[in-house]
Amino acid sequence: MLRYIVRRILITIPLLIVGSFLVFALVQGMGDPLGEWKLVEPRSPDEIAAEYERMGYDDPFFERYGNWIAGFVQGDWGTTVIPGAGERDVKTEVMHGLWTTFRLVIGAEILALMIGMAVGVIGAIRQYSIFDYAATGVAFALFSMPVFCIGLILKSAAIPFNDFLQSIGMDRWITTAGPPPGGFNGSFGHQVTQYIGTFLLPTLALLAIQFALYSRFQRASMLDVLGQDYVRTAQAKGLSSSRVVFRHAFRNGLIPVITVFAVNFGSIVTGAVITETVFNWSGMGRLLIRSIYDKEPYMVLGVVMVTAIIVVAANLIADLLYARLDPRIRLG
Repeated sequence: MLRYIVRRILITIPLLIVGSFLVFALVQGMGDPLGEWKLVEPRSPDEIAAEYERMGYDDPFFERYGNWIAGFVQGDWGTTVIPGAGERDVKTEVMHGLWTTFRLVIGAEILALMIGMAVGVIGAIRQYSIFDYAATGVAFALFSMPVFCIGLILKSAAIPFNDFLQSIGMDRWITTAGPPPGGFNGSFGHQVTQYIGTFLLPTLALLAIQFALYSRFQRASMLDVLGQDYVRTAQAKGLSSSRVVFRHAFRNGLIPVITVFAVNFGSIVTGAVITETVFNWSGMGRLLIRSIYDKEPYMVLGVVMVTAIIVVAANLIADLLYARLDPRIRLG
């Protein structure tokens, strides 16, 4: 197992290097990274030339890439000049955005996975039942709705609910525009209440789409596994239905869902931009869009590289789980 992990990591390193080189080459066509900076206030030609030299934008392409990749490995991801806000450290900004998005995404993904698996398993066991038809209808309805539409519906429902709470002398509970600027404060119970009210709407918006995805994959996978010979053999031996389902079928039925979860988790880190925009969260998705709009190459590179590393790590964990779930799979 350890040998397999080391080999996968060694294979991943050149892939990340090639990917970083391609992205580095692409961001060179974004435009002048100091264009907005030069427009904030008049700059002399000497000031502009000095800033280009200091940021390394005048260096040859391969020298710039070599300096950047060496700095990235050592933890120096470069700096970016934001008009009106001064110079910002790329690593600090990316880590802040990553932490914000993780707090938003991780709860939604775990809940969606758990609920989706439960609904998918029950739907497969009770195929063509009322529950199966209802779960299928809800899943397709949620999957076909744009995430911004779900977000707006949730916000529209939360506003009158907050008005009702305020009318009976209580505080407005559900937050519709990002976390509180000063953070969570007060007693422990009050902080927990604030935390739930802040994360409730964006978590539900992300959960709705992901639940639809996981429930459909789990149902299809379980139906396929329940038709296998070894499951019929276990049933013929007189094993209870619960033992057949959870001991023999469920573990193997998890493999496609784990694959989807691994691929989906990496993409949702930056793909939650619509949810972050609707609910005014400054996470990785909005950071990437803003960096592209502001022509900040080092910020774009930082976001892309972190996302790539997360995708690689998620797929490695998924491969390790395969061997744990299915004894027929061996990792050499």
